[in-house]
Amino acid sequence: MTGGESWGGASWGGAMKGGARLFEKSCKILRSILVAPGLAVALGFGAGQAQTILPDPLAGVEEAMGSQAGLDAWVQGFRSRALEAGVSPATFDAAMRGVEFNPKVVERDRNQNEFSKTIWDYLDTAVSEDRVALGLKAIERNRALLERVEAEYGVEGEVLAAIWGLESAYGTYRGDLPVLGSLATLAYEGRRGAFFEAELIAALQIVEGGHVERLSGSWAGASGHTQFMPSSWQKFAVDFDGDGKRNLWGDDPADALASTANYLRHWGWTKGQPWGVEVTLPEGFDHDQTTERVVKPVAEWQAMGVRTVSGADLPDHGPGSILLPGGHRGAAFLIWPNFQVIEKYNTADAYVVAIGSLSDRLAGRAGIQSGWPRELRALTLEERRELQDRLGRAGFDPGGVDGRMGPKTVAAVKAFQKARGLVPDGYPSLEVLGLLR
Repeated sequence: MTGGESWGGASWGGAMKGGARLFEKSCKILRSILVAPGLAVALGFGAGQAQTILPDPLAGVEEAMGSQAGLDAWVQGFRSRALEAGVSPATFDAAMRGVEFNPKVVERDRNQNEFSKTIWDYLDTAVSEDRVALGLKAIERNRALLERVEAEYGVEGEVLAAIWGLESAYGTYRGDLPVLGSLATLAYEGRRGAFFEAELIAALQIVEGGHVERLSGSWAGASGHTQFMPSSWQKFAVDFDGDGKRNLWGDDPADALASTANYLRHWGWTKGQPWGVEVTLPEGFDHDQTTERVVKPVAEWQAMGVRTVSGADLPDHGPGSILLPGGHRGAAFLIWPNFQVIEKYNTADAYVVAIGSLSDRLAGRAGIQSGWPRELRALTLEERRELQDRLGRAGFDPGGVDGRMGPKTVAAVKAFQKARGLVPDGYPSLEVLGLLR
């Protein structure tokens, strides 16, 4: 998925959590015992006049996420806005009839893997040996297609295959949730209501255009082989196979892979430029320089003692930055602008490093060589918010309290570490949080 903070880009990755499914089933069972059938209107279970026998024992629990009744009311208010955007009444009424509120997608929205796991745990799955092996087979099966797409759009086949592999396991799992229901739930739930409402309108326009019979996908409304958000489909999807449809959902991946290449080309992909290269930093290196905001010519990094992980001189692909996604005790990378292009797909550093590393493996290059500080654990969402709150109170502006460790939060952590005489690598560790308490 492409995203802003992992929002608003082409795709969304990830799987549903079983806990929310169990919660939803429990709600239904308990209601069947404790709630009168006549309470249907109030609770969103159907038509009829509400006649309460017992109060709903779960209303307070679900209120934080929303309810079916609330979604139904929201859909009625949304209808006029969708029609103003050009969706026909017939399409809206047919497509939105029976749309269900899904608390699973709300939970998933608040707990994205790219932000809630350590980068090493994320990479263990994202760039597993199985994923590499399956990717090599997928490339072999689709070699002619990938070569044609690369010739047309200037994006290497292994990069497209890496996105395909991470987003849908090379097309084997494209998501099975109703996209309209997921988007409606998230638009109604409100944390990013305007964003998801716009995506829902775009999804309705896909349905109206007849490009797919059944629009299913992942928890946040991304769908197809490379998990495009509906707005990205509008802007970047192409009919590469010439059948008159921009179909990212069928068994043939041609339109999806070409559309992904078109997306990356639009954002400035440079063919032949690596996303990055793993490097070693010399003793005494100024870790305050390790941020995407510091860009230097390769010759300057070379003069500072930076070398590839094998000890060789740095390849020169233009000015780049040094990134430490796992802190100063983990792997270090010299990254180039293609890194930022992948960020347009999903802004989480873990995601970009995973795509880069997987594409390297699929091209026959080495994977990441350095170790990671695996004894550390990731901060929980509550801890990440507390970290941001305490940084702000201490005079180090994190750019808000949302639990997302973006550039401003990393810069605030670096400034705090520097003030306390620590290595300013910007890594939001439990140690940093402890020092702020």
